[in-house]
This record gives sequence, structure tokens and C-alpha cells, in this order.
Amino acid sequence: MFQYIKENENYKNLINGQWIGTEDFIKIKCPYKNLILGSIPKMKTEDIDKVISSAKEAQKNWSSIGVNERAKILHKAASLLEANCDYLSKILMMEIGKDINSSISEVKRTADFIRFTADAGKNLEGETISADNFPGFKKNKISFAQRVPLGVVLAISPFNYPINLSASKIAPALIGGNSVILKPPTQGAISALHLVKIFQEAGIPDGVINTVTGKSSQIGDYIVTHPDINFINFTGSSQVGKHIAKVAGMVPMMMELGGKDAAIVLSDADLADAADEIVSGAFSYSGQRCTAIKRVIAEESIADDLASLILEGVKKLTVGSPEEGSTITPLIDTAAADFVEELIDDAITKGAVMLHGNKRSENTLYPTLFDKVTSDMRIAWEEPFGPVLPIIRVKDKFEAITLANKSEYGLQSCVFTKNINDAFYIANKLEVGAVQINNKSERGPDNFPFSGVKSSGMGTQGIKYSIEAMTRLKSIVLTIDSCES
Repeated sequence: MFQYIKENENYKNLINGQWIGTEDFIKIKCPYKNLILGSIPKMKTEDIDKVISSAKEAQKNWSSIGVNERAKILHKAASLLEANCDYLSKILMMEIGKDINSSISEVKRTADFIRFTADAGKNLEGETISADNFPGFKKNKISFAQRVPLGVVLAISPFNYPINLSASKIAPALIGGNSVILKPPTQGAISALHLVKIFQEAGIPDGVINTVTGKSSQIGDYIVTHPDINFINFTGSSQVGKHIAKVAGMVPMMMELGGKDAAIVLSDADLADAADEIVSGAFSYSGQRCTAIKRVIAEESIADDLASLILEGVKKLTVGSPEEGSTITPLIDTAAADFVEELIDDAITKGAVMLHGNKRSENTLYPTLFDKVTSDMRIAWEEPFGPVLPIIRVKDKFEAITLANKSEYGLQSCVFTKNINDAFYIANKLEVGAVQINNKSERGPDNFPFSGVKSSGMGTQGIKYSIEAMTRLKSIVLTIDSCES
């Protein structure tokens, strides 16, 4: 493993089995301490060519290794992750400001993900298809359809889950026989590089997994448009995702982008339970999650009671450092905090009722709750990625559906009601990838399908679905000579 984080540690990229640095580095700062955690290489386009070349060559041999052998390596990686959980969780905490309990949970969940992926890969099978069930064909043709790798997978992960959302791209790609180039987020790269070191120690052959770090403005377009990239798996902002889709052309891709997940609360809901789920779903990790609840749409008849219950929960949230296990910790950087503050100021200016919050200490924003938010306010539509929650009042479920669907996003929503018919009616009408009933919006379990529509992404993730997305069906057709005289 790498040496534990210390000031001015110069980290390196894994290229064809070797850890290689560069002349230029990018400093990584702790988001809540006056501390430089280390530096990551600032790569250039000529460096990218070497990485892609090694990945392309190594993939040929990796794809010829049996799935069972690939699975053994993934199982070993999962065990190494678990063995180094305390070590890795502290790195996560220091680098992205995630509370220590959530950091531990991320590492453990990632180990489970890798292990499940290894087993799922062994169960993916092809099929044999006869031609005689299609009109006009004789019985002497058989198709042997099998899943084969796409080639070189470019995995681009976000800052908020640099270990889990890197592994959720790497593991399915590897079990499918692809090689992987991981471009981690700048803030989060140190954590992701440790993950890649885990895969290397588990026995991944040289060149099968490689890393790229640097300024996206300098190398981003170059790598996503490179002709030897065969699949792009991206998690990040809708703006960047749309740009990648535009410039990358016909390269197949899977994207998880932004969200404005709504919690719709009907008049017959268990309000205490709904409030608990909403507070947890909106404010954990300071709201820095794509699937965080980012707006509450409540029927007018119960809005006062619901707002009071949510306020009680918000007041109980702890604000402090990640080491203390606080729910509300500093945001990832000053720009993120400034943006959330803009949304808060806009809501106040336009007449929203502030029930709690609107306090800032450096990059720490205290949990903020608004009631009676209206459609002319930015907080009703824009994704804050911070600890602020608007309550929007509607007269009935039909208005709630209309309002929810007006968003440019379509990741998840949740519905709170005791009426199963209403729950399924609303769920079927919502333009999102998934609807949670009487539960907060959240990712997982990881074997469930996970997708977004509109500006929230394309393609379907989830272990089986990710493996299928990063492989393709190849058909070998056999024509059998007739034995009839």
C-alpha cells in the first residue's frame, strides 16, 4: 500500500504495472483542515497516449483469461479492502470530509460490491438460438451467442464516493474481460489511487488497470475522444456529462448525472416516519449525494405538521468535523459552499419562509430548511449538493406529479403514503429511474437496477446490468448440412 497521507506526499499513476510520476503536480488539500494531503500527477496528452496503448495491449491477454480466474482476483481485492478498512476510511475522511462512520461504510460496501460482481460474472452466460422459429428459415442454422468484452473502458468517478463509485465501474469492466483506465476526481484521487493499488496487489496483470490524473480542461476532451476508448462510464455533473456525450460521438457510454430527487408526501402518510426518512435522505454527508432528497412536495393539508416534524429532526443534526462523526461537515470546497449560499439568498429574497439555518462558518453550511418555496425560486429547480432543503406545497397528488416532472432531472423520487394504489399510481407517472415507496431516495442495494432519465443520465447500472453494458453479444452462426437424402 501507499504510505499513509502526510504533507507534500507526491503520489503516482499506475501505468502498465508501474507507478509513474510527472514533473508537474496538483496539490490536494484537506477540505476541513489547513493541511496539504499530498500531490497527484498533472498529466499531459502525450502521457494519455502511453496509458491507452498499454491498456489496449493488455486487454487482449486479460480477455483470454477464464472468468473464474478473473473472479478469484476480484475476491482477493475485496478481502484486501476489508483488511485495510480502517486505513482507507481515514484517507477518505481526510480527503473528502466524509464522516468517519460513512467512510467505513463506503469501504465495506465496496468490498461487498466487488465480491458480488465476481460471482455475478461467473453466472452470465450466452445462449444457443435455432433459426427454425423464424419464418422462411430452415432448421439447419444455429447461433451461438456469447458475451465478449468491449475493449478499453474509461471510468470517470466523482469526489463524493471516490472508492465506491470507482470500484462500481472497475469491477464489472474487469470481470467482463475489459481493461480499465480510471480517471478519478481531483479531490478524491488519493483515495482512488489506493483502491487501484488494492487491485494491483490482488493480482491484476500489468496494464489491465491504469490511472490518469490531471486537469480535465487539459486532458478531458483528449481522452474521451481518443479512438481507442471503447466505452465511457461517467459519474458527475449533468453539464459535464452532456459535454462528453456531445464530443465523444458514437462511443457507447453509461452516465449517472445530477438529480433533484423529490419526496412526495400525501395526506395519509405516516408523517413521523416520513420526516425521519426525509431528514436522513436530505442531510447525510451534508447533502453531497446525487440521490439526496433535494425537495419535499407536500399536500397542503399536512404541510404544517410535516414541516414541524422535519424541523425537529433538522435541529438534532450534529455539525462538526468528520472525526466526530458529525452529519453536517464542511463542503468539498469554497465554490460549492458559495453556490449553496447563492440558492439560500435567492430563496430568502423571493419570500421563502426560513425555518432553520442560513449560517456559515468557512465551508461549513449549517442545515437549512425552507417552507413555502415557490416555482420562481432557484432552490425549487437547481441541485444544491449541500445541506439545504425546500418544502413546496401542493393541493393534491396530481399537482405533485406535475411539479415533480417539470424538473430537468429524473434520477429518483420517493412517495410517502399508506395507500398502495396511490403509491403505484404516482410511481408509474413519475419520470425518473427509480421510485422509493415510504423510504428515502438512495442508491442500492447494488444488485438493483439504477438509472436516470432526462438530465440525470443514460444507461442502467447495477452489478448485472453494468457487466452487460460493458460487454456485447457476439454471434457465431453454424450451418449444418442436411442428412436427408
